[in-house]
Amino acid sequence: MVRHWFDFMCPFCYIAQHRNGILERHGIEVVHLPFQIHPEIPEGGLRAGPRVGPMYENLEREAAAAGLALNWPARLSTTRRALSVAEWIRRTAPDKSGDFNRRMFHAYFVDGQDLGDPAVIERHAARADIDVDALREALSDGTAETWLAEANSPARKPAFGPRPAGSSAVG
Repeated sequence: MVRHWFDFMCPFCYIAQHRNGILERHGIEVVHLPFQIHPEIPEGGLRAGPRVGPMYENLEREAAAAGLALNWPARLSTTRRALSVAEWIRRTAPDKSGDFNRRMFHAYFVDGQDLGDPAVIERHAARADIDVDALREALSDGTAETWLAEANSPARKPAFGPRPAGSSAVG
């Protein structure tokens, strides 16, 4: 089993969809766990600076090689709500989780949609055949947020050795 923590705004994670598919086709179980890599991004997002240089050129080549369109979004979205929804779907409708995740990556990296916008999230959840009323309830009562924190907890712990001074675990 491979654990793959991802954020919908991460271009490496976007391209990893293709690589994870290769692993899965070879019989390796990949568990997709949402993880907010930039919790400091405020509601409404931030304007993205220019994406230039070798790293971005390589990402563009890798996306093209994987058959994925890559249009750099003009804004960096806050993704906490979208990731909470992803974890809620993973736990309540696992057969629909992959479809929802692909839709969210496409919405961001192809269509440039704001993943912090609840309407965008709900629209893609509905298209993935998710019960939007139940989803709203899970967001309202805190279940989705709690499950996201649980999914993030192992990723925030150091793999080896003691935790650095001043650090804390989430969850």
